[in-house]
Amino acid sequence: MTKLTDTQAIILSAASQRDGSIALPLPDSLRGGAAAKVVGAMLAKGLIEEVDADMRNGEPVWRETGGGHGVTLVATDAGLAAIGIETDSAEVKPTEDAAPKTRKPREGTKQATLIAMLRAPDGATIAEIMTATGWQSHTVRGAMSGALKKKLGLEVTSEKVEDRGRVYRLC
Repeated sequence: MTKLTDTQAIILSAASQRDGSIALPLPDSLRGGAAAKVVGAMLAKGLIEEVDADMRNGEPVWRETGGGHGVTLVATDAGLAAIGIETDSAEVKPTEDAAPKTRKPREGTKQATLIAMLRAPDGATIAEIMTATGWQSHTVRGAMSGALKKKLGLEVTSEKVEDRGRVYRLC
């Protein structure tokens, strides 16, 4: 597996959540020469690539190539794999009529643990999930809203249970 710096992991993680895996905008803390150095290293490792930007649709531009054309940065399959997101590079791009690709979580991961806990008949509280995964509470909430709801399309419900607090379950 490719060794990533924290900054590279942040950039790839953000790109994985955007349409077209666009890596821009970069984190606010990354400016000027530092941005160029990080992007250069990521380009060299094949984690991201430069593609023509569709400026008419408001795609962010990394650099201009002249004549009103620009390029943007997109995470590659190798870049997404480096952060644990499996892609099917042979897959045809979906058309407007095609259903969106459903992602399948890997087994044995913290995300799989989270899903198993939420599928249990009694559900799970934030505190129970924190204990099982070692995550902080904001990470648990983010995983439920981002990974489970948005990426995997799972429906998470919650209810207050006496003597237990708020309990979350998958429908």
